[in-house]
Amino acid sequence: MAPWKLPLIAAAIVVPVVVGFALAGPGLGVAVAALIAFAIVWIAVRQGPRGPIGSPPGAGRRSVLVVLTCAVEEPAEVQRLVAVAGLGGKDQETSVLVLSPARIGFLDRWASDVESARQVAQRNLVATVAALAKAGIAAEARVGDEDVVQAVEDQLQSFVASEVVLVGQGEPSAADDAAAAELASRLRAVFRRVQLTSGPAGSAVRPRARLSSVARRWRGRSRDERR
Repeated sequence: MAPWKLPLIAAAIVVPVVVGFALAGPGLGVAVAALIAFAIVWIAVRQGPRGPIGSPPGAGRRSVLVVLTCAVEEPAEVQRLVAVAGLGGKDQETSVLVLSPARIGFLDRWASDVESARQVAQRNLVATVAALAKAGIAAEARVGDEDVVQAVEDQLQSFVASEVVLVGQGEPSAADDAAAAELASRLRAVFRRVQLTSGPAGSAVRPRARLSSVARRWRGRSRDERR
């Protein structure tokens, strides 16, 4: 931490307390001090270790951890993933583990509903592992923590990967970029990132639209009205 930051942090802690005591007496001052103490504890708890992740890759059998934030099932997407991760070579055996973080939405987290997120992650895994199997690549599948970095760190405790490949689709979010940057800086294994945005001929790969039952009924009713 830069030396000039310490006075600013001290001032941010002391000044609100002093102002609270000066304006409204001990009641407001103690309340402000309690809020600041709670904020300090909360920030300290949120600060996890930022050391290296995983073990240094050693000689021997190659192992690849593929981390999914989407399903990879289109032939062009599978070919690109195979090419970037180097899974198509037959010169050596490669262990492949596909990991899908169970991303929980805000409302699901508020309602403590994690099952729907796990089901989505499992569907992504089933589609991707099946597509890889068609390409001649056998892989295991597991669901991980909603936080991508934490999911990778947890998985590397039991699966010693020599390479980690992060797979996304479309325009990456700020959270995706932050997770990729942290993995790139902390992983001891080789790190690669695949963003599936274009097909083999440079055309955009658009996700297939899935109409809800309400939309399908509305479309059928509109056709009847046009007749």
